[in-house]
Amino acid sequence: MKQYSFLAFDLGATSGRTILGTLNEGKLQMKELTRFPNQILELGGHFYWNIYSLYEHLKAGMVAAAKEDVEIESIGIDTWGVDFVCVRPDGSFVSLPRAYRDPYTEGVPEQYFRHIPREEVYRLTGIQFMNFNSLFQLYAMRLEGSIDIDGVRSILFMPDAISYLLTGKEVCEYTILSTSQLMNPETCRIEERLLEPLQISVEKFPPIVMPGRIIGNLRDDVAAEIGLSAIPVVAVAGHDTASAVAAVPASGRNFAYLSSGTWSLMGIESEKPIVTDEAYRMNFTNEGGIDGTTRFLKNITGLWLLEQCLKVWKNKSGVTYSYPQIVEMAQSVATNESYVNPDDATFSNPVSMPEAIADYCKSHHMAVPRTHAEYVRCIFESLALKYRFVLTRLQTVASFPIECLHIIGGGSQNDLLNRFTANAIGLPVIAGPSEATALGNVLVQLRALGVVADRDSMRRLAAGAVSLQRYEPCDTELWNEKYVIFRKKCNLL
Repeated sequence: MKQYSFLAFDLGATSGRTILGTLNEGKLQMKELTRFPNQILELGGHFYWNIYSLYEHLKAGMVAAAKEDVEIESIGIDTWGVDFVCVRPDGSFVSLPRAYRDPYTEGVPEQYFRHIPREEVYRLTGIQFMNFNSLFQLYAMRLEGSIDIDGVRSILFMPDAISYLLTGKEVCEYTILSTSQLMNPETCRIEERLLEPLQISVEKFPPIVMPGRIIGNLRDDVAAEIGLSAIPVVAVAGHDTASAVAAVPASGRNFAYLSSGTWSLMGIESEKPIVTDEAYRMNFTNEGGIDGTTRFLKNITGLWLLEQCLKVWKNKSGVTYSYPQIVEMAQSVATNESYVNPDDATFSNPVSMPEAIADYCKSHHMAVPRTHAEYVRCIFESLALKYRFVLTRLQTVASFPIECLHIIGGGSQNDLLNRFTANAIGLPVIAGPSEATALGNVLVQLRALGVVADRDSMRRLAAGAVSLQRYEPCDTELWNEKYVIFRKKCNLL
């Protein structure tokens, strides 16, 4: 049997990875070749992504792949959602892409709703309202006049912008477009009515392609520079969560998933969009998946809270903690009396996350964490309980019984949070794979090549590629009590 090797670039909001996926004798193996930081740049009071630095890191990843002495069949790129690049008529980028954490969209949705009411926007898109959605970013750009949008040739979402740098070809991949709040989930096309307040023509967006489409070959100059041939670049599920969900190692359909990392994204896989009054009230989102499925999900602020606390503690006190130390710290707290709603606006991008958590606890009449251990325990328990809050709402709209929760992504390695989550939701938790996004990226490339036939085959390969950990719920009564307190104190009623 022929050996197949694929290159996956998985770009997250804090770091990126180059992964070599190899299928040999029916066994899929993943090897990390490079890992690099992805940091928000603050310039003139605004926040940007350094796409050129990412491009250089991608080329370094391809150089590393060239040294592996294997034939690379194709390349795939996935990234976070909503952010985009504007392209000049000469093909160059107008500027660095703005980062979704830039405050320039604060208050912008309310201004946009003067043109098209909030309820109508949801009816047309089925997308969760977040002020950084592409729709509102584009409107903010129009309002501030930072970019001459009329003079822009095209608008490329992040994975499409990077594939453009590699191939010179412009596409608009379906799953990444679906995060923008510009797409109608029924027609899978950009809803032109939404563009009217932006004064942007739909022609600014390249043709929409579905996951598994070959975009084009690596440019000759890039291939020569890195020592590879003109390898095809595949439009995988360009949104990282769409790639991750493609790699959920489920054996059936009756599951929910939680892609756990800086963001936590909890949802179900639906054959059709769920755009109902109830979904609107709960502010759930309908995003694109493989095979035309809908990822009906909720974005939850995830391990961002912990990451930012660790950053502050390191900068202020020079203190760093390993993962085992973090777990030991959380377990050392006998009784937790502090909870936060991870999605409260105060945690979006505070100067000091520990101070933001302390202020939140004070304002909600709770004990303020005193030690680093108490902060970690507060974050872990709050996340587990927020997961329950969201899951109970998923259960009211799912057309099937949810029998378990698959936790994928980097957070799936957090043994303590996984146990807390199983206890909080009262359902089995199956953790893994940790590199689900890169794995899903490779699986879509395999399918594009015709090596695997369907979604179930992809998931069987995913299940065989990693070792999974199962957690059964316990301490049900205790966690039920915690949930009542959490909802009351955080005003989640």
